[in-house]
Amino acid sequence: MAKEPKLSIPISISAIIHIGVIVLLVLNLNFDDKPEVIPQASAPALEAVVVSQSQVDQQVEKLKAQKLAAERKEKQRQDELKRQADKARKDREQEQLRIKKLEQQRQQQEKEAQQALAAAKAAKLKQKQEQERAQQAENQRKQKEKERQAAEAAAKQAAQKRKQEEAAAKKAADERKRKAEAERKRKAEEKARQEQERMMQEALAEEQANLSSLKNKQLVSEVNKYRAMIKATIERNLVTNESMRGKSCKVFIRLAKDGFVTAVKTLGGDNVVCRAAETAITKAGRLPVSAEPDVYEKLREINLTVSPDKFN
Repeated sequence: MAKEPKLSIPISISAIIHIGVIVLLVLNLNFDDKPEVIPQASAPALEAVVVSQSQVDQQVEKLKAQKLAAERKEKQRQDELKRQADKARKDREQEQLRIKKLEQQRQQQEKEAQQALAAAKAAKLKQKQEQERAQQAENQRKQKEKERQAAEAAAKQAAQKRKQEEAAAKKAADERKRKAEAERKRKAEEKARQEQERMMQEALAEEQANLSSLKNKQLVSEVNKYRAMIKATIERNLVTNESMRGKSCKVFIRLAKDGFVTAVKTLGGDNVVCRAAETAITKAGRLPVSAEPDVYEKLREINLTVSPDKFN
């Protein structure tokens, strides 16, 4: 592993210290002080040396002192060796403890590294899962947005179709109303025409019944009849409203032999009634006329007073 080189250095130092202690022990054992050898003065065999007792005692004391000094030195050396050995043992034990502690730290660090790696893997897995969930959520949001847009488009299309149908229905209703109004107007015109024919027939019948009457009376009657018919025609085409009530307009009308209106002119009266009268006469186009020349001459140019109250 990556941390093994750091542990090899303390182990090497411990081994060197142990070797050094052993070497010192060996060297101290070989260097024990030996008793000093007092050199013997060689004397001639024939020469006698006389040594006093005090000199001998001094020599003995000296030897004893040297021996004690040597023993003390040896003891000091032994104590020093023991101290060094104890120190080396303690250093070795401390080094072993330190190595053990380092090993424990290495194991702890390795454990923490493994835990960190596992945590990183777990975090990466969690991040991947969160990304997948986020992607799923985004896909769902896009799908819902697509569905919403489709629904809005369908609703818009349905609204447009409904408007078209409503417009078509309104157009159809307007067409039905227009046709109904046209039919009502046609029926009214037909009724007026029938009434006019009835009046004409009645007038003809009256004329035939009064053949023996004076021609002038017949002429007046015929003129009055056609004047009534002309008024009825104008009434049928006159559009009135409440603002016209109580008002009137005097108009001049010129007719061709076939009843075609060749001229119309207002001679005085309410402007609104006058405009309505001109419009009604122009809309009629042709007015009832008699085939009798003398009756036509009386009606060729006539003045009429148009009054909505009379017509309503």
